[in-house]
Amino acid sequence: MSKGILKIIIITALVIAGAVIVVRVITNGDGVNLAPAPQPVQEVPVEEAKVRVSEPLPHKLVGSPLEIIGEARGYWFFEASFPIRLLDQNDKVIASGIAQAQGDWMTEAYVPFRAELDFTLPAGTDPLQGTLVLVKDNPSGLPEHDDEFRVPVQIAVSKDNTTVRIYFGNTKKNPEAFDCALVFGVEREVPKAPQIARAALDELLKGPTDTEQGEGYFTSINGGVEVDKLTIDAQGTARVEFSPRLEEAVGGSCRVAAIRAQIIQTLKQFSTVKEVVISINGRTEDILQP
Repeated sequence: MSKGILKIIIITALVIAGAVIVVRVITNGDGVNLAPAPQPVQEVPVEEAKVRVSEPLPHKLVGSPLEIIGEARGYWFFEASFPIRLLDQNDKVIASGIAQAQGDWMTEAYVPFRAELDFTLPAGTDPLQGTLVLVKDNPSGLPEHDDEFRVPVQIAVSKDNTTVRIYFGNTKKNPEAFDCALVFGVEREVPKAPQIARAALDELLKGPTDTEQGEGYFTSINGGVEVDKLTIDAQGTARVEFSPRLEEAVGGSCRVAAIRAQIIQTLKQFSTVKEVVISINGRTEDILQP
């Protein structure tokens, strides 16, 4: 027998012997498999939603009044309520209100809630893309406790419209601002409805469009201001209640005069309005101070 063939026989025998040893180690010699069993994959639990909205469903066409129904964890409430806002496609506030708990909210379990928003349908031909925002009530004011839940919706529009004028300052028409109360009107389409004065104010609070800004128009009114209430009595006095945001960080007699002028001129375009009284939280005398 040649040396080459002998080497092949020896190597083959060693391989077979090694395989037998490995099998005996794994099975403990008794046929019991000692190899580690594969570990099951640990599934990471998905955090349950803090808010569940059953009405309206996402992308539903909504109008006014808008009823909101759902449930939220108890910690989403404070004093059994939390704020809700309806925004247009530019994140401008169309309506706002308060959701009320329909049960005991002092729990971490889900608590049913209801809310209703009344608003003037925006003018247009096609529904607008909007967002319903359910805001966690955060009495601490600390940003780390802020939270919100958003539902995309389509907002119905009014096709029976009329034209109103809203008033802004203008850097091109009044470049030196010698008269701070000098404001200029621009036209907007709003739904034809009994609350036309309210619709005009809502348009005013949206501020000038990009096109209008390019033409020099600007507003002296803070962003995020809302009309809480508007009444016009038989004597022609319009009383308009604004949210506190109207007077936040407002200083200087020139800006105060411009804010008042924008509001008063927008309302006085209507023949039923002879005088305008502006208030914040019921206050009329100590607001919008220079």
